[in-house]
Parts: sequence; C-alpha cells; structure tokens
Amino acid sequence: MKPILEAQNLVKHFPTGGGLFQKTGVVKAVDGVSIAVRPGETFAIVGESGCGKSTLARLLTRLLDATAGEVLFDGRQVTRATGKALSDLRRDVQFIFQDPFSSLNPRMSVGRLVGEPLEIHAPETSKSERQEEVAELLTQVGLRPEHADRYPHEFSGGQRQRIGIARALASEPRLIIGDEPVSALDVSVQAQVINLLGDLGRDLGLTLVLIAHDLAVIRHMSDRVAVMYLGRIVEQATADALFERPRHPYTRALLDAIPDPDDRGGASRARIEGEMPSPSAPPPGCAFHTRCPHATELCRTDVPAPEETPDGHMTACHHWRKIGATPRRTTTRSRSPAAQARLELYRKATEGAEIIPVAETPDREDPK
Repeated sequence: MKPILEAQNLVKHFPTGGGLFQKTGVVKAVDGVSIAVRPGETFAIVGESGCGKSTLARLLTRLLDATAGEVLFDGRQVTRATGKALSDLRRDVQFIFQDPFSSLNPRMSVGRLVGEPLEIHAPETSKSERQEEVAELLTQVGLRPEHADRYPHEFSGGQRQRIGIARALASEPRLIIGDEPVSALDVSVQAQVINLLGDLGRDLGLTLVLIAHDLAVIRHMSDRVAVMYLGRIVEQATADALFERPRHPYTRALLDAIPDPDDRGGASRARIEGEMPSPSAPPPGCAFHTRCPHATELCRTDVPAPEETPDGHMTACHHWRKIGATPRRTTTRSRSPAAQARLELYRKATEGAEIIPVAETPDREDPK
C-alpha cells in the first residue's frame, strides 16, 4: 500500500550560541529520520522527553522547516511547498497540540475557533451554514451546540481538548497529528479523549500519527509504533510485535518501566541507567551505548544501520539478534480470581464505553 505520509532522512538542527564569548554549535533534535505512514492506520512515535518526537511532528506538518531531508504527503512535496500547495496541505493535515489551553485563542469564542478553518478553506459557505457545521462538529466531539457562544477559559482541560479536536476536524482533513494530546489532562478524562480519537479515526477514515510517552496507552490504539532516541528511530514494528518481542534494549527498558500491579518484585526488569546525552553533543557510535547494558566496543565506534526483517520489524542495533531472541521477563505471578474478575468487568465496560457528555465530565462541572 502506498504511504500517505513519508519522511525521508529528515534532519532538524537548531543553532546555538553565537553571542559574545559564546561558542557556536547545533542541537541535533532530529537526525536522519525515515518513516512511512499508511492510509487509515494509527502510527505512534514514542520515546523519552527530549528525544525529538515533538520536533518531528512539527516537521511533518511544516510548522518547522527541515534542515535537510524530505516530507511527502500523498506523493506531494511538503518541505518546499508554497502558495496553494501549502494551503492544501494545511487543509489535509491538521495538528492537535499538547496543551489545549495555550493552543486556543482566549479572545475568540468556541464558535469562532471551530469555524475559522471553514472560513479559510471553504469561503463560499454562508454564515448560517458555518454555524450549522460548527454545531455538528461540537456534537461529534461530545460537546453541545450552545457551547459555541462560550470562551476557552469556561471549560475544563478535557473539554478544551475536545474543542481543539473539533477545530482540527473542521477542514475535513485526511491526516491528524497529535502531540501528546492527553498528557496535559487529568487521568480521569484521558481515556475519554483517547476513545474519542479512536472512534473518529475509525468512523471518518482518518490517518492518525500520535506522539506519546505512555506506552500502555499506545498498545491499545496503535497499529504500528516507532521508538525514538536522541533524534533517531531505533525500532519500528507493529504494536503487538513491539510489545511481545522488542529487539532494541532501549525499547525493552521502556516497556519494563510500565507499572504492573501484579508484579510484587518477582520479575527482573530492564532499567535505563544515567541520563540521555545532550543532543548538542551526541556520543559517537550508537547513541544509546552510554546507557546500554549490552554495549561493546563496536557500539562505541560504529553507528548501527537499521535492519528490517521480512515481517517488517526494523531495528537499529548491532546486537538485536541476540537481544530479540530472549523473551521479555515478565511477572510470573498469576492474577488472583478477584483481580481477574475485576479486569474482565473493566474490559466489558470499556468495550461499550461512550464519551461522557460535558455535563458529566469528572474533572469539572459543566460551565454555566
């Protein structure tokens, strides 16, 4: 299947210094990333804070200009698009920001915020038609049409993120990129927004690219996952393959960091020691070798080339064959009958869960 979105050797370096008595340098935020996203899939990019995933998201949407490399959307050039080509890109590719409050103009009503993309991309529509479309979009994301007359400060965090999603949907995009769209929300409403994005992606045939650091969330809503470390993709696979048999030591450590309520110290888990190196002075060889328990002299001198298996599992590690041959160590303690019963009840409840109406959102009462 032809990809709808491609990044080819994408690079973004930010210059630093240059002042009086300061040395000049560069921060290598994204350093040679290549990905291909298929139409209709949910593609996740995960990694620690500072690994460059948010910068990558902004490069894919042309919110930042790349230092080198190319981005293609549906075969069209993105990195050098101007004029009508760039306007068409803005219509087809929308962005959901991490902080729903700072991404919404506090001086604009919800109706104007959601209706603005309609004015830009469909100027032929009348005012009444735009009002009807705004009302439909608000209903679609779990809000009420009368909320169009209110302002962002009158809503809770979860409600504001729904406003941001409605705004992103207004131009009828084909692809939506979300930069950690639930990390700034209360835990009690994160699941609602995640379910909303999943339902919209399925019902509207959208392609979703999600930036996240919560791997527990990613497994249940993603088709494929790319793991990023210090500006590079170190592993990429289907969600099931990545979680069941990770081949990069960094991925294994991230997965082992997910809390397991049934693990009471009986399982041996991989741990990442030390801090991520500075992107302004990355180490030679494999960037992860300074924290990797499997590092050898080869890792300290040679950058590992990405290798792909016939099943599409890509890994950039000199020793991935040995590491991947060893199953992850998970807890051997079985769940108690009571815990298993609670889990089954939770699964049944979430399978048929609907978005909670605004008046019932647990993080704040409906604004009056």
